[in-house]
Amino acid sequence: MKKTLFTLLAASALSAGVVAAPAQAEDLSVVGSWSNLPLHKQFEAPFWTEQLPAASGGSISVQMTTHDQMGIGGGDVFRILNDGVFDVAMTVADYAVGDAPELEGLDVPLVANTAAEAKAMVEAARPMVEDIFKDRFNAKVLAVAPYPPQIVFCKGAVTSLADLQGKKVRGSGRMTTKFLEALGAVGVNVAFSEVPGALERGVIDCAVTGAGSGYSAGWWEVSDHLLPIPLGGWDSVVTAMNMEKWESLSADTQNLITTEIKTKFEDAAWAAAAASIDTDIACLTGGTCPAGEAANMTLVETTDADLAKAKEILTTTVLPEWAERAGKDWAARWNDTVGKTVGVTVPLS
Repeated sequence: MKKTLFTLLAASALSAGVVAAPAQAEDLSVVGSWSNLPLHKQFEAPFWTEQLPAASGGSISVQMTTHDQMGIGGGDVFRILNDGVFDVAMTVADYAVGDAPELEGLDVPLVANTAAEAKAMVEAARPMVEDIFKDRFNAKVLAVAPYPPQIVFCKGAVTSLADLQGKKVRGSGRMTTKFLEALGAVGVNVAFSEVPGALERGVIDCAVTGAGSGYSAGWWEVSDHLLPIPLGGWDSVVTAMNMEKWESLSADTQNLITTEIKTKFEDAAWAAAAASIDTDIACLTGGTCPAGEAANMTLVETTDADLAKAKEILTTTVLPEWAERAGKDWAARWNDTVGKTVGVTVPLS
């Protein structure tokens, strides 16, 4: 019944993308992240619908859609995966922190300014994330891939971090929203797809997302200033498989999936994120834009004073509040892994 529900939903949302396979093929129902963003178009869809079936020699077939095409809220994706309605799902980890507040520790803002630093942070957090998904969502983590750094788009002039005080800002996750509130901004919960309309109507003054995502989604059409401080971290996207499905696969199939997804999806997505940071900002601020016509947003310089202020708020307010939500055991584990990697310690009283 559950798989029939997925088939009906997927068929109504996406008429293409089913890979033909032999009668004895292992069939996987897969739900991707945002359908209109580069991570899905360039990496998720090609991997699941083309690369993995080809690598399996036809022994794996895939039916794929995305959570937005199915009309599923981001926060519901891993809950539904837990129920076994589909086999594999991927979405932004921050969408699931209502069910797993300890998961916020995967993508702490302002502690990784380069793709190499962000990847090191994710690798340090990986054992924690695997335990969280096993316990909270009955799922096996297959990959953690990044969106680029989550920066600030504003409608109206801003010249520094301090100018966000009093403004209504859509954060990219709970920890980012807590940071904005500690800064004196008003955190507003707005879905990614609704941000352009909210900016246009004045429901919010600013919003946080990756430069490439903001460009692809047309945020530059309703905002004019870009503050490139990574307030929202890297918005890590977790790919996970329902644990019963994972355990039903042969050891050879498990090994094939884990090997292929690392080299052809995860590593490739990280490499692209590292290469795209400068070009994504150029696309928004009038530079050379390989993705299309460049926008003309004003780029606001990030100062040392802004970074120092941001990290002070992070360590004195945001992280201690997270430790209360997640529990001291998780915070202590974070200190011993991620914290040591990024040089930040959560104060534990």
